[in-house]
Amino acid sequence: MLISMLTRRLQLLIDEDRYRRIAAVADERGVAVAVIVREAIDRAIPTAPEDRSAAARCILGAAPMPVPGVAELRAELDDARAGRG
Repeated sequence: MLISMLTRRLQLLIDEDRYRRIAAVADERGVAVAVIVREAIDRAIPTAPEDRSAAARCILGAAPMPVPGVAELRAELDDARAGRG
């Protein structure tokens, strides 16, 4: 998934059951509720194929970058999930 800069705020009222379901998934994955909502929107309303193609070209055309080893990546993810990153 191409991550774009988040520039729009959306206020949404939902019932307690929906919130509990979203919050449970977010907690299980160690991410914010907003991440789950954005992913649900992306699944329900996919981007246009040409947008996906442009995003893929951008990613594939990016310059190589150094990637840390597996142990360092795991530590970084653990820190991020624990709110330390």
